[in-house]
Amino acid sequence: MSKKYRLLMLTTLIISGCSMCYELIISAVSSYLLGNSTLQYSVTIGLYMASLGLGSYISKYFSKNLFNIFVTIELGIGVIGGISSLVLFLANIYISNYALVMYLEIIIIGGFAGAEIPVMTRIIEQDENNLKVTLSSIFSFDYIGGLVGAVAFPLILLPKLGYFATSFLCGFMNIVAALLIMWKFGKRVNYINIYRVIAIILSVIMLLGMVLADNISNSVESGLYTDRVILIEQTQYQKIVMTKHRDDVRLFIDGNCQFSTADEYRYHEALVHVPMNEVTTREKILILGGGDGLAVREVLKYPEVQKIDLVDLDKEMIRICSTNENVTAINENSLLSDKLNILNMDAYEYLEDCQEKYDVIIVDLPDPNTEVLNKLYSNIFYRMCGGCLTDEGVLVVQSTSPYYATKAFWCINKTIESEGFNVKAYHVEVPAFGDWGFNMASKSELSEDISFDIETRYITEDNVAALFKFGKDEIDMDVEINHLTKPVLMEYYNTAEELWN
Repeated sequence: MSKKYRLLMLTTLIISGCSMCYELIISAVSSYLLGNSTLQYSVTIGLYMASLGLGSYISKYFSKNLFNIFVTIELGIGVIGGISSLVLFLANIYISNYALVMYLEIIIIGGFAGAEIPVMTRIIEQDENNLKVTLSSIFSFDYIGGLVGAVAFPLILLPKLGYFATSFLCGFMNIVAALLIMWKFGKRVNYINIYRVIAIILSVIMLLGMVLADNISNSVESGLYTDRVILIEQTQYQKIVMTKHRDDVRLFIDGNCQFSTADEYRYHEALVHVPMNEVTTREKILILGGGDGLAVREVLKYPEVQKIDLVDLDKEMIRICSTNENVTAINENSLLSDKLNILNMDAYEYLEDCQEKYDVIIVDLPDPNTEVLNKLYSNIFYRMCGGCLTDEGVLVVQSTSPYYATKAFWCINKTIESEGFNVKAYHVEVPAFGDWGFNMASKSELSEDISFDIETRYITEDNVAALFKFGKDEIDMDVEINHLTKPVLMEYYNTAEELWN
């Protein structure tokens, strides 16, 4: 292949890498806004592949001005992909049929990308007449570009830039690719000056989008959240948003509320003090999740506690909750305690290599709405928790709502029980969330007759027994065990979420 077409190979790599990023952006944003990440990624991948075929099929009708068509493809992907994340967020706020907008984006981007290779092949073959070399070169660069985009998006682009700046950057790169083609093959592009002006204007718009991405993000997030947004951070693992209304501060992870300062004490007192008062020894405590420090605050009320190991994957979550005054005011600077040992790692991996024995293990993880989180509610996970408990130790797991996600709640209960634990289910009314449930487990017998010797705001010796009582509409034992290889819990949870959202 002659040197003059090597630039086209470079544009193939760019357009393929950017197209992959667009599809990952669409999948990630849809998972963030709608939940059920398996469904969102599956639909995006399947529809994108079909659209590639559609674009390839349509390309057979292009017979003239192939360089114009190729430049148009680059500009088209740049524009649609560049604004893709912004359009999705706005659609979620202002349009009832979000899915239609999502599908149109996937089809348009996939159609353009599918037409690219056939058009480029015909351009090169007009001069080269060596189809074997042409196809092998084009497909090599196309696949490599896809790999680059797939790796760069989760490791670099999303954590460093966020959704908006990433999509604008990819759009800018597509438009730059179009400008490179016009520079190299300008004589073969009809109406070249018009195309150049359009490309320059679009590239400036994409650059402005990158520069103003934070401002755009703040405006859009304000539309997603009822209260005033006071913090937005995209970490390597999740998007953290904090809102404030008067004295009520709320923290959201990937759009899901984690706590409200108005009533979080109800949740955390139930989570911590019920299991802590089931044991006679409470010197070593393990908390899985709980990076906000609120569970740690409650554990520290027991003077006999000597060591607390807190395992939370996201070190940025720890940083925010140990330095932000809105959070430290309610967690009482618990994350700075000398008794606390923080490990920023995956809870599953920690348990795999754990050599410690704990008196109490508190599992305070987000709801099981993704594959990654689902494994932290699997039978194997609870088996590993049991291996790290003392013979008289107690495990407690936040288990979603027994009212809003009844099957999911009792699936967690049954899964824990399947590993040989004695299990007691209980729940508490938290105004910000509604009825919220927990499952407490031990290798020994458990009691509902619990007394407290520490200061609380909600739980008392008089009302604690009521936590173990469930209404008829909060019980559904017709559930399967959540195996690592058969994640039924995620289906239960997502079905409930679709029903109530």
